[in-house]
Amino acid sequence: MEHRKGPDRRKQSRGGRRAEDRPGFAPLILVADDDPSSRDVCEAILAKLHFAVAPVDSIDKAVSVISTLRPDVIVVNARNGEALEKAAWPSGVPFVKVTDELRDPDALVDAIRRAIRASRENT
Repeated sequence: MEHRKGPDRRKQSRGGRRAEDRPGFAPLILVADDDPSSRDVCEAILAKLHFAVAPVDSIDKAVSVISTLRPDVIVVNARNGEALEKAAWPSGVPFVKVTDELRDPDALVDAIRRAIRASRENT
């Protein structure tokens, strides 16, 4: 006995993954920069390219969240990189230090992808 009043919708997706969704990996990028405009630009570029982004506004905050977030890559301004790299060294998270050469969005994304690939090869 059929109790439905409408069409059978059991085979239609109702949330979660959709047929057009691509399976994959969204790397978590920790962006540590005390300059809000620079941090926002970096976050916008990476989010548009489907990276998961966790922005922090200081090196101290970045150090405190590394073990909790366990990011795949840390992006940091080169002038602040040394302190954060020393503090995060035991975690083994790869770093991308943003220099003048990496101001171009394509160069930054390429550097992040290389860091992710290198860390996967080492594990």
